Amino acid sequence: MIYSASSIWANYKFDDSFYYVKRQLVFVIIGIVIMFLVAKINYKLYFKYANKILLICFILLILVVIPGIGSIRNGSRSWFGIGSFGIQPSEAAKLGMIIFTSKYLNNSTKFLKSYKEGVFPILGILFTFFFLIMLQPDLGTGVILIMSIIALLFIAGVNMKFFIGGGVLGVIGIVILILIAPYRMDRITSFLNPWKDPLGTGFQIIQSLYAIGPGGLLGTGFGNSIQKHFYLPEPQTDFIFSIISEEFGIMGVLIVVSLFSVIIYRGLKIALGCKDGFSKYLAFGMTFQLAFQTIMNLMVVIGMIPVTGVTLPFLSYGGSSLLITLVSIGILLNISKYQNNNIEL
Repeated sequence: MIYSASSIWANYKFDDSFYYVKRQLVFVIIGIVIMFLVAKINYKLYFKYANKILLICFILLILVVIPGIGSIRNGSRSWFGIGSFGIQPSEAAKLGMIIFTSKYLNNSTKFLKSYKEGVFPILGILFTFFFLIMLQPDLGTGVILIMSIIALLFIAGVNMKFFIGGGVLGVIGIVILILIAPYRMDRITSFLNPWKDPLGTGFQIIQSLYAIGPGGLLGTGFGNSIQKHFYLPEPQTDFIFSIISEEFGIMGVLIVVSLFSVIIYRGLKIALGCKDGFSKYLAFGMTFQLAFQTIMNLMVVIGMIPVTGVTLPFLSYGGSSLLITLVSIGILLNISKYQNNNIEL
């Protein structure tokens, strides 16, 4: 699908219709190899090195926003340039925060009824990471990170009053973030009425809906998308699901959604079968992260929420996202292997 979605753009920009496919193939091969290697590493190792993993992620998030070190792409200083490739540390930070939070919750069960001793410390770290990600800026990644950690706190049994208060503060925070960055308000208005500025802020979502609409039951056929012909900007990334919908119709959509549902179901089942707290929180956290990112991307593509810049796991073009997703799957596979053993940490 990356080939189908990107071939026209790639041929125009680089005189090579396989340009994006070849680059993504490098990450696919590396990612699959790493996934199988990670699947053989006992997950207890992440418990031991959780603090160091978090510290490395923290340092990388600081370095990437420093001019001259981080690279700017699509208006965000979110990348480390390595030759013609780019690595996005915020993707690794999402996984690092899940690992650390899982260890924290495993060690702090008795404090979780106390906001001061149990909840506020982890929230302090969470919002520090969120602040660093917003400096890039990357609201979509930041929101997924917060949603995943809040979901873990819910699983851990934090008092419901916290979520009510947190929800109110969250709405206030989102309003402030919108007010201090006018382009976010443009995304809100284009979401409510994309036809208000059809050639500007509303262009992307309109073209996405134009791709989805003609798909019908079976689609136009592989490679026959019209919207990838310079209508939908860079369709191989955030809006690849639009091209899937156009070329494979409702049946293609159902297949993709079903495959994601199976992965998420299996992740939740692995988490529910864990015997120790750390593996349970870790499995839940990675599954929540995958689920939230998938749902957010699909909701953006069909116009249910404003554009957030979140990729579709496994399918969108992007090496960092694919590598971290495959690492997460590898960890889940290892937890699944050991979930029937009684392991004390």
